[in-house]
Amino acid sequence: MKFLILLSILVLSGCSYTSKVTSNTDITSIMNLIALTEDKAPNGIKGTFKLPIKASGNQEGIVYLNTETDYRDRRNITVAIHPKLIDAFTQKYGESPDSYFINKTIEVTGEAKRMKIFFFSKGKITKKYYFQTHVRVASLDQIRVLSSG
Repeated sequence: MKFLILLSILVLSGCSYTSKVTSNTDITSIMNLIALTEDKAPNGIKGTFKLPIKASGNQEGIVYLNTETDYRDRRNITVAIHPKLIDAFTQKYGESPDSYFINKTIEVTGEAKRMKIFFFSKGKITKKYYFQTHVRVASLDQIRVLSSG
């Protein structure tokens, strides 16, 4: 009897059909997205990405939102918000984006791209570098909060 049940399960599972659907669900995973940007470099991956924001930084007017507390972490994805958006964002939300997005999950639409980041020493660029994955935001329509906490 057990053999018959096992045989039935095997036959029925062999008859099932799974369609292959191509979607952006793979690339919402941070590590998958990083791997895809490495594979496509120097080109990027266009899409809408769900990212948890843990830290931020500000350099030369650009606000950087990071998925890791250490922006140099291999698992980090950085969302770079263009300086021209900072004032508009602050007026709309009453808070600067570098503090507003901390500990929130966002949805950002754009192109995730592998970027070479050079180290500087005494104000001069060195030959040392590492890679980051960036999504640049040039419009408030590209970014929204999905959840807090």
